[in-house]
Amino acid sequence: MLSNTQLVHADRLLNQPQFGAVHESTNNSVLFEFADVADLEAVFQGKQAGHVYSRSSSGSAVALQNMLNALEGGVGSVTFATGMAAISALMFSLLKAGDHIVVSRYLFGNTRSFMQTLQNFAIDVSFVDVTDVKAVETSLKPETKLVFCESIANPVTQVSDLEHIASLCHSRSILFVIDNTMTPAPMLDAKALGASMVMTSLTKYIAGHGSVLGGALTDLGNFNWAAFANIDDKYKVQDTRQWGLTQIRKRGLRDMGATLAPAACHQIAIGMETLNMRLKQTCDNALIVARHLLSLPQVKKVYYPGLAEHPQHARAKHLFNHQFGGILSFELHETLDMRDFLNALKLIISATHLGDTRTLALPVATTIFHENGASQRAAMGIGDKLIRMSIGIEAFEDIVKDIDQALASL
Repeated sequence: MLSNTQLVHADRLLNQPQFGAVHESTNNSVLFEFADVADLEAVFQGKQAGHVYSRSSSGSAVALQNMLNALEGGVGSVTFATGMAAISALMFSLLKAGDHIVVSRYLFGNTRSFMQTLQNFAIDVSFVDVTDVKAVETSLKPETKLVFCESIANPVTQVSDLEHIASLCHSRSILFVIDNTMTPAPMLDAKALGASMVMTSLTKYIAGHGSVLGGALTDLGNFNWAAFANIDDKYKVQDTRQWGLTQIRKRGLRDMGATLAPAACHQIAIGMETLNMRLKQTCDNALIVARHLLSLPQVKKVYYPGLAEHPQHARAKHLFNHQFGGILSFELHETLDMRDFLNALKLIISATHLGDTRTLALPVATTIFHENGASQRAAMGIGDKLIRMSIGIEAFEDIVKDIDQALASL
């Protein structure tokens, strides 16, 4: 975790921008000139650091990657145009037909849809209850290459058994990747847990303002890539810690082309400066709002890891630095109309996003999980009238007041 001071000065100190600038400049050049063709050849062949074409790398991307890697304490980061692009690049770069992977059965709708797409490429996918390491262990096969889960599930907030899954994967030489979008580094020290990599949707808490898309993969240096059978010989660079990222850069970024634009890199880097402060305010607000909702007679159930009633409350307290995130979900009593409540909100915005400075709300089953169908939603604990809120940084009194006036209008 980087302190507020380190985050504010990370761009200036890690990247040393030209002309005394405190931010790395946005470089929009697609191509890069080499005075000596031998240097161009060396960069192409991975023998020398440099940029040859901005689809693969640029000064703007490297600057952001340096900051993200410092945030996670990793051995390297790769950025992508979106979080889903990062997940796609990870899977398509490192897996082959016949491989088996274990993923959370509580995965966010788009991620789950992608995992189902993987099955069309002869990759065996098991959807497992990742709150229980025994369920993960039972699902492992000789062909298992990777375990993937979210730290906190969206939207019902199940907390994965990260510590024990990491230990299990380490003992079996299986890659363990955590989607820590809901719990950025100030909340979760994934490296200390023993995770192999983290995937983050930069669109959410890292950038923070709902104004830019991005995703990233960071290798935490805990995995022995020499034990991973799917690394192509041409990507086995001298530093074995870089084998996975090298293959992801070549196959997942260069070949697939989901490049993060230089202007987006710059915007994300600026948003990242206030990550600690925004996240603390968000978590503080969310806990207050969750407790308030729990006290209301109109509310049937509240899902939030910060509540003592949550089934993984003790685990969340241990894993997440006594913070519980900014996402909560709840159900109103059957006599109340969910849509009427959402339409009555005045401050809180009905929109699909999370990790924003503003508080957002939406009906889950009919929007972001509509394609999953009733049976899959039931397996994930998603009821037809579930409402998800992403809590922002407004004064908590104003969030609570808006909820109360909306309920009163019913």
